[in-house]
Amino acid sequence: MCKDWIQLSLLAGLAVGLTGCAEAERKFGRGINNFTEFARLGEMSRSVEQHTLAYGPASGRTRGLVNGFNRSVARTAVGAFEVLTFPIPTKSYFKSEHPVYPDSYKPGIGDGPLMNTDHSLSFSGGETGSMFPGSRFKVFE
Repeated sequence: MCKDWIQLSLLAGLAVGLTGCAEAERKFGRGINNFTEFARLGEMSRSVEQHTLAYGPASGRTRGLVNGFNRSVARTAVGAFEVLTFPIPTKSYFKSEHPVYPDSYKPGIGDGPLMNTDHSLSFSGGETGSMFPGSRFKVFE
């Protein structure tokens, strides 16, 4: 029993040593991004937008929606595969490692305590007095 654990730990150490940590970390993050595609609906929105611009609104609402759904399913499946196999090096299955958004939408950094470290002091545009319930006053708005 103990011999099996030693062999398993040596094999796991060898796998991590041969793949490198940076590539496995990048693959794991890419897999989580792809796996959460249906929460973002980026592929679906982009496909509807692109089909509407290229072929008209009727095509965007039909072909664009179906194409976006298919791409979302594929991205979710690839994301699950990448999360499960992140220590094993493989290539990226999509052109971009970043999440897909429609061309008309440019995501920014959200306002909150995670991104704005001085949020509780109200210097970054967060709520003033956020420790008090019902405080709705914002400095930069």
